[in-house]
Amino acid sequence: MVNEQKLEEMLRAVSLRVTRPRVAVLGAVILAPHADADTIIGAARAELGSVSKQAVYDVLAALVEAGLVRRIEPSGSPARFETRVGDNHHHVVCRTCGDIADVDCALGAAPCLHASNSHGFSIDEAEVIYWGTCPDCTAKRLLNDKELTTARSDK
Repeated sequence: MVNEQKLEEMLRAVSLRVTRPRVAVLGAVILAPHADADTIIGAARAELGSVSKQAVYDVLAALVEAGLVRRIEPSGSPARFETRVGDNHHHVVCRTCGDIADVDCALGAAPCLHASNSHGFSIDEAEVIYWGTCPDCTAKRLLNDKELTTARSDK
């Protein structure tokens, strides 16, 4: 459980009015980094009893616009939300289960990567998504491979 007073202070600090849905949604994002909207809706409903999907989407949009929440969209995945903002970190996504983890910026300063040609843009952020296999899925695959090898040798 996230301290409700802290959540209210976070909202006020970015000039957002404190409402029960905003507090519930912000708390849900803090407790479940990289959660999708459906997960956040479930958590908000568990906290509030009743809240519409549209209300949660509206709150997420307001939190993203205010800079309290970051929206990431890995290919083939619904949008995900997190409260780690402002440090230009990146993400690694498991190709098997879809788990997402934070990866700190390689250079430590935004935008982390320098474009070979900015086309006149003033670049302030680089978004990198690494893809691979998480430790749990790797372990499962190795176990399955071992079981398959053992089953073949038993024949």
